[in-house]
Amino acid sequence: MKVIVNGSLVPQEQSQCSSLGWLEGAGIFETIKTVDGKPWALSRHMRRAVNSAARQKIVLPSEEFVRESIATLLKAESHPTGLLRVSFDATGNWAAVHLPYMEKSLPAKVGIHDKALVIDGVPVKSYPYNHRLEILEQAQMNGFDEVVVTSSDGKVCEASVCNLLVKIAGRWCTPPLSDGVLPGVMRALVIENCNVGVRSIAVSEIESIESGFLLSSLRLAQPIASINGREVSQSPEFKDEIHAMALRTSVG
Repeated sequence: MKVIVNGSLVPQEQSQCSSLGWLEGAGIFETIKTVDGKPWALSRHMRRAVNSAARQKIVLPSEEFVRESIATLLKAESHPTGLLRVSFDATGNWAAVHLPYMEKSLPAKVGIHDKALVIDGVPVKSYPYNHRLEILEQAQMNGFDEVVVTSSDGKVCEASVCNLLVKIAGRWCTPPLSDGVLPGVMRALVIENCNVGVRSIAVSEIESIESGFLLSSLRLAQPIASINGREVSQSPEFKDEIHAMALRTSVG
């Protein structure tokens, strides 16, 4: 497999980039969906990377250089539907990988993470990512596809590796960034285009969720089948609306 390291296309085994696209140490990263060799919402991902880098005091290469390097990678490692991951470490190095991605076609069984997290401001999309992947792994061991992550303030935050969009009392809403929510690209798109409200959701309201989706750049909007074993209603028309909006607004 070929990867990009500091703009050069090299064999992955000859680089310090993992097969999943992270460099050694710590830094920030973006995970981007590709379809037919086109990265979706690349401009939004680059904007978030710039904001994350400023907070982490990481120096980024020029966006033009990154885009040119990504184009080279997508030609060398071609997939009909792919996962493009770009990471930037604290020393100024950066890398990108392009992996095949299998669409999630079934609604997700969602649990509730058993440990509330202490929230300290708006999260940065950073690595090492083990803390989130461990939450997801534990959920899957318990028979769930994902879990709702809550805060020590008694509020719903998001899922382990994606944002939440839920319907309560007939209104679609998603938690605010200030409640410990990663500023997801798909989250921003549905707020801007799909009449979705932003408000805090108390843990006590989880039982009132009527329908829901897991939002991420890869899965777009994956329906939630159940929460802690309680089935919730499906909203196929809204799913179709979100997917059509993503196609309309995200390519490029």
